[in-house]
Amino acid sequence: MTANGVPKRLTWAVELLDPAPGDRVLEIGCGRGVAVSLLLGRLTTGTVTAVDRSATAVEAARRRHHAAVADGRAVFHVRSLADADFTAGSFDRVLAVNVNLFWTGAADAELTALRRWLTPGGLLCLCWEPPDGGRAGDIAGTVGRAVEEHGFETTVVRDGVLVAVLGALPGQGRAGQP
Repeated sequence: MTANGVPKRLTWAVELLDPAPGDRVLEIGCGRGVAVSLLLGRLTTGTVTAVDRSATAVEAARRRHHAAVADGRAVFHVRSLADADFTAGSFDRVLAVNVNLFWTGAADAELTALRRWLTPGGLLCLCWEPPDGGRAGDIAGTVGRAVEEHGFETTVVRDGVLVAVLGALPGQGRAGQP
């Protein structure tokens, strides 16, 4: 935990994502909206769209961010990533923390969709804090290969047991790899 009670994995993931003030960000698996709080703190004219399969978690996130929802800065959807459908180029940044879909099975359809939804130069940031720190290498290898196979320029970042796979899309923009 950080000093403000937010799990380190979330603060670290948002730092890696490094959204610009006007970015359009998609968060996959938003839970109760803790990372959305961190993202909204960095955005001035940008927006956050968040998806989660849990109606209970999404309702809690909507309550937590009622003002941002009311002014159009945050939108929450109850749906899986597989059921989401956004317009091509809808997002500048995509964040997922501890979303096992990307390393426990084939996520080809989801990675294809994310590539389409990101703008040229956009950044995909997939982060984990595995309960067993020894799994971080397995996650990095599996996810890194899959992301690269979908046309992203891939970088793996580690911080202790935390691991992230960053996938930058070629093109104009500010992919922002560390």
